[in-house]
Amino acid sequence: MKNKTFVQRLFGHLHTINTHKFLVMKTCFRCGMYKQGLLHDLSKYSFSEFWPSVKYYQGDRSPVGMEKHLKGYSEAWLHHKGHNKHHWEFWVDRLSSDTCLTVIEMPFRYVLESVIDRISASKVYNKEKYTEAEPLNFFLRSKEINTMNPKNVEQIRYLLEYLKDNGEEKALVYYKSLYKKHKNDRSVTFR
Repeated sequence: MKNKTFVQRLFGHLHTINTHKFLVMKTCFRCGMYKQGLLHDLSKYSFSEFWPSVKYYQGDRSPVGMEKHLKGYSEAWLHHKGHNKHHWEFWVDRLSSDTCLTVIEMPFRYVLESVIDRISASKVYNKEKYTEAEPLNFFLRSKEINTMNPKNVEQIRYLLEYLKDNGEEKALVYYKSLYKKHKNDRSVTFR
């Protein structure tokens, strides 16, 4: 970050989000998810997300992590997770004023968009080092699996394992068949 000029960070971040959005859109289209492909991550172009991300842009990882590291939180992330249903954090709510937070199970359409988002982000940040195992490995290394809705953890793990074991072409055909059957469902099981 320190070695990059403002112009390098600006165009680097714009290239990163455009590349990511294009990959997600193309993959969503292949799965029959046209509306989600078009609308995916549009909030990244908003003032609340774009400018902090330019400021903390590094090129090899999300600027959100750097903003969190330096400030203890990320304004861009707080905005992003509140505007994008494919992030499990969107589905956190308090059922009443005297209850703890609950993590609601995501509908399958957003689970699948989340999987596609993870695949595309892995491709963008890993570039030529990307393998079909990377999205699963990144997911398993994350601490979010301890906080997410357990059913969604199992769904995402299963779909990413399927990608790793069968390759992207076969996985996308499978994902499309699942989407056609379960796009509006919750509690989808695959085994």
